[in-house]
Amino acid sequence: MDLMNLFKERHSVRKFSDKKVEKDKIDAILEAGRLAPTAVNFQPQRIYVLESDESLLKLKDCTRYHFDAPVALLVCYDNTISWKRAYDNKDMGEVDASIVSAHMMLEVTNLGLGTTWVGHFDPKAVIEKFNLPENIIPVALFPIGYPAEDSAPNPRHCERLNLNETVKFI
Repeated sequence: MDLMNLFKERHSVRKFSDKKVEKDKIDAILEAGRLAPTAVNFQPQRIYVLESDESLLKLKDCTRYHFDAPVALLVCYDNTISWKRAYDNKDMGEVDASIVSAHMMLEVTNLGLGTTWVGHFDPKAVIEKFNLPENIIPVALFPIGYPAEDSAPNPRHCERLNLNETVKFI
């Protein structure tokens, strides 16, 4: 798919079919994330593939926004590896994890699958349920699957501000 069309076609999918996502597609999504740029190329992202019934059940204890997807990605970063800005020690791990996530979201759409960025989750529950070490910081969840036949973009999906409302040339 042409990149600009991919940007336009991608939308949040919140209703999935029961069809299982093939391993080669999961691998392609993960590879798209691996290729994403990170600060100083430190690659602090840590991605957990939630595919077992047990893991998907645990996910339901962390968020109501799991949408019964057949697989989900838990995107985190390792704060012992992430680059810190020298001026103020700002940790860029969340930015890096977000860039990785955006790459993966676009590949999900490119492969004919659907997802939505879930930021509404209990991070303490995620850490506890998935036994994450203290240096692993959860950033986002991505339920992934084939969109259900009646899945449709939000009615406001195509509403965008004009560039002059979000961009200033100085």
